[in-house]
Amino acid sequence: MGNVLGHLKPELVWNHFEEICKYPRPSKQEEKIAAYVVSVGERNNLTTLRDAFGNVIIKKPATKGKENLKTVVLQGHIDMVCEKNREVEHDFDNDSIIPYIDGEWVKAKGTTLGADNGIGVAAALAIIEDDSFEHGPLEFLFTLDEETGLTGAANLDTEILKASILLNLDSEEEGSLYIGCSGGKNTQATFKFSKEASPKEHTAFEVKVAGLVGGHSGLEIHQGLGNAIKILNRLLWHAHSNFGLKISKIEGGNKHNAIPREAFASILIPNNHVADFKKYAADYNLVVKKENATREPNLLVSISEQSNHGFIIDESTQERLLNAIYATPHGVLKMSADIEGLVETSTNLATIISDDKAVVIVTSQRSSVASENQDAVDMTSSLFLIAGAEVENGDGYPGWTPNVKSEILTVFKSSYSKLFGKEPEVKAIHAGLECGIIGEKYPAMDMISFGPTMFGVHSPDERLNIPSVEPFYKLLTTVLANIPQ
Repeated sequence: MGNVLGHLKPELVWNHFEEICKYPRPSKQEEKIAAYVVSVGERNNLTTLRDAFGNVIIKKPATKGKENLKTVVLQGHIDMVCEKNREVEHDFDNDSIIPYIDGEWVKAKGTTLGADNGIGVAAALAIIEDDSFEHGPLEFLFTLDEETGLTGAANLDTEILKASILLNLDSEEEGSLYIGCSGGKNTQATFKFSKEASPKEHTAFEVKVAGLVGGHSGLEIHQGLGNAIKILNRLLWHAHSNFGLKISKIEGGNKHNAIPREAFASILIPNNHVADFKKYAADYNLVVKKENATREPNLLVSISEQSNHGFIIDESTQERLLNAIYATPHGVLKMSADIEGLVETSTNLATIISDDKAVVIVTSQRSSVASENQDAVDMTSSLFLIAGAEVENGDGYPGWTPNVKSEILTVFKSSYSKLFGKEPEVKAIHAGLECGIIGEKYPAMDMISFGPTMFGVHSPDERLNIPSVEPFYKLLTTVLANIPQ
């Protein structure tokens, strides 16, 4: 039994989740957690293998008499988004996630929890060991590197699965059944600059934007959350125009699929403008706190004197950079006309990082309509091209077209209403799910995505709702017991 979570129900799921938290699992560094998943298959004497890319596949035979049921594959990803608050000391390559219970929620201490998709993986591992219900032939697919490009799914062998039904365990709202998702693509802009010596008679400062909620750039893009990079740039843009600000370094955000929570800049201000700049920064902090008071109660913009970095970005590049960031769109571009409340197209100003040669900005565009996604990419690219940046576009990933006549959807709706006395919500999601990629490789596969309730994924505010896990698992076992022939 787990030390912290093992008393929660269902025990099999929570014990596996707490065990998963012990294994570092950044994207592209999943060997330790993959070894644990393999060990679960092997100790239960099940066929366990890894494909050429490293995805783990486990196969569990049908209960006696259920061999003729359709084969189902349970699927989740074993990597996690590794975000922490700046002041927190945590090495995601080596340290365990430390979960704790706060009322009805499981959280982590200063870091992302990894319930995305750790709780789905835990549920699949529980099914491997759960002999309390009858089921047909089962397969389990644990993919690598979902969070930084869905490359595990993209490199999945097209012959390795025999299932005709896929249950993706990577959604985040108990009672909701997802039958479609958006596709997406990244746009990266590189501003190369000439490094110039820091001018004399200037004072060095660090400008810091912190305390934002952050979150998933698809699931929470419509909530009006603050973007730390945009808030920082607004100050820099005005200080450049009014106080002769010079930039040495700028950074913000951490992941292409997360709304940036923090941003920082190392700057120089002419000594004769320091007093005015300090007053402006203090006033600006009050302005943006008031503007964002409801959604971002902990937002703080601060400045502090620091040592001189010894160089600045050349004036021309700095001006083009600040103008480009100010003009770069962030947020919802279009809502769906067909599914109420669904964001159809959006863009996220995700990260910015600099060294002594260039400033690199990454944005991500999403849409459930492929042509609209490309239009958002082209719009963002054209803006950066006008600003003189070098622009690169990622390969992107496909969406998943909803099928309201899905056979497995019918099974889910019937099972849910019998279990809980109410109808589930059938939705599409404004986020990338591996269903879109797997569906391209196995076009005849019937798919659905569901999961327990969680909020704040991709940020240290991530939290998993304890009461939602038991009905999620009960629905999973009930559906598996009612798969058609």
